[in-house]
Amino acid sequence: QVQLVESGGGLVQPGGSLRLSCAASGSMLSINAMGWHRQAPGKQRELVAAITSDGITNYADSVKGRFTISRDNAKNTVYLQMNSLKPEDTAVYYCKARIRRSISSWWEDYWGQGTQVTVSS
Repeated sequence: QVQLVESGGGLVQPGGSLRLSCAASGSMLSINAMGWHRQAPGKQRELVAAITSDGITNYADSVKGRFTISRDNAKNTVYLQMNSLKPEDTAVYYCKARIRRSISSWWEDYWGQGTQVTVSS
């Protein structure tokens, strides 16, 4: 069984920073891309940032220059450093990873349970 466990969400004032972490655990052969999505109340889930296994990154226009995604392949962990946070960044943030569990299986997408980020004064 593969699990993605997020941590690091919370309440922060506008202009502040937070760092999210997401660790993948369980029986896995390999992890391909990892990323963060978010969903605000009444809105669709959207991609925030993604990173490939060799470090190529992709960001939503709304977070470019403020958020940084990184990963530690030895720890099967992806991070999201969020700076200069705005009220419109308020959402539940979900980790996603494309994982191959064994040589006899194919790539599947796994999601974490989500962590709340609230930006408010």
